[in-house]
This record gives sequence, structure tokens and C-alpha cells, in this order.
Amino acid sequence: MRKSLQVSLASVFAALHAMLYFVSFGLWRNWGIYLEPLEGIILGPKIGFFAAFVGSLTARMIKPDAFWMFGVIAEPLSVLAAGFLSKGEWKPVLAMYTVMLSAYFLHPFGRALPFWTILDILFALVLTFPAAKLGVNLFKGNVRRLSIALALVSFVCIATDSLLRVFLLVPCGLHTLFFTSFEGLYAVFVGAAFDSYVEDVIVVVVSFLVGTPLLLSTSKLLRKNEA
Repeated sequence: MRKSLQVSLASVFAALHAMLYFVSFGLWRNWGIYLEPLEGIILGPKIGFFAAFVGSLTARMIKPDAFWMFGVIAEPLSVLAAGFLSKGEWKPVLAMYTVMLSAYFLHPFGRALPFWTILDILFALVLTFPAAKLGVNLFKGNVRRLSIALALVSFVCIATDSLLRVFLLVPCGLHTLFFTSFEGLYAVFVGAAFDSYVEDVIVVVVSFLVGTPLLLSTSKLLRKNEA
């Protein structure tokens, strides 16, 4: 991909990421998460990370909230994960999961919080390898393989976003900024887990409906650009 095209796409995605933050309502994360898989897949790990970071940071500088640090860190890194998987690289993503999940379960709160609240994250850990293996088919034009690969990469991407927020909240100790007791953390954590599962489904559906035709068009554009 030519640098001029990379810059243009990065700017567009950064602007879209910020815009989705501004129009968000409902559930517990902003609508920028629905763009994360496509940012990583289309832009790749490095440029995708940069676009998501600029978009999330700019949005929160214009419209700050108390939880800004979660989005500014989780959103770019989950895009990075999607970018790696789309390149067939599963080891960096597996390393992220291993480190953060180990820290979570070593923390006393991680062992005390309900196990079912992070089942999507654990399921994504299992799917990391197959998502990477199928991720290399995303730009090969086969609609069936593309749809399956897109669903897998999107699910792992959104679960990575959840994992990063959980990692920051519990092992990194950010819970002390928002909760005075474990009971308060417990109530919010459980409630957010329900919303998180709904968001998992929405992200996969949005990626399937919007991402499939977008990736097919992008594949044609890239082939034309390389010709």
C-alpha cells in the first residue's frame, strides 16, 4: 500500500473513531469499538494502532470523561491485535492474553470476581490461533472464507478490548480511583459483563454486515493500487 493511501486511510479512520465516540449512547463502551476490527484489518497493526490512538485521544480531549484512560489504552491495543491476526500473526496476541490473564488471576480480586464474567475473553484466547490462520484469507476475495475470518478476528478484537479494560481496572489498580470497596467493584463488574456480551455480538454483526463488502472493495482497491 502506497504511503499516500496509508495516510489518507489512517486520517479517515481516526476521524471516524472520534465521531463514533461523540454519537455513542447505551451499554458501557463507546461506539468506537465497532470500528476496531476494521481499523486493524484494513490498516494493519502499526497504522491501525496509530489511527485508533489518535482518534480515541482526540475524542477524549474534546469531550473528556472520567474513564478516558481505559479507552485511550484499550482501543488502540485491540486494533493492534486485530492487525496482527489479519497478518496471520498469533504469537503477539497470545502473549498479551497470557500476561494480562495471569496478572488478573494472580490478583485477589480476580480470583474473587465471578468466573463467568470473563468467559468471552477466555473463549477469545482459544480462538486466537484459528483467527490468525484464517485471517490471512481476509483479502483473498473468497466471500465465505472472508466472512468466517472476519467474524473470528472481530470477536477476538472486541474481547481483547474487554481484557485490556479488565487488566487496567483490576491488576493495574485503577479500581481504587472509582470504588471504595470490593462490593462496589463487584456490582459494576457484573453489570458491565452483561453489557460486554451484548457488545460482542453487536461488533461481530456489524463487522459481518459492513466489513464484508468493505473488505471486498478494499481488496479491489489494493490490487488496483499495486498494478
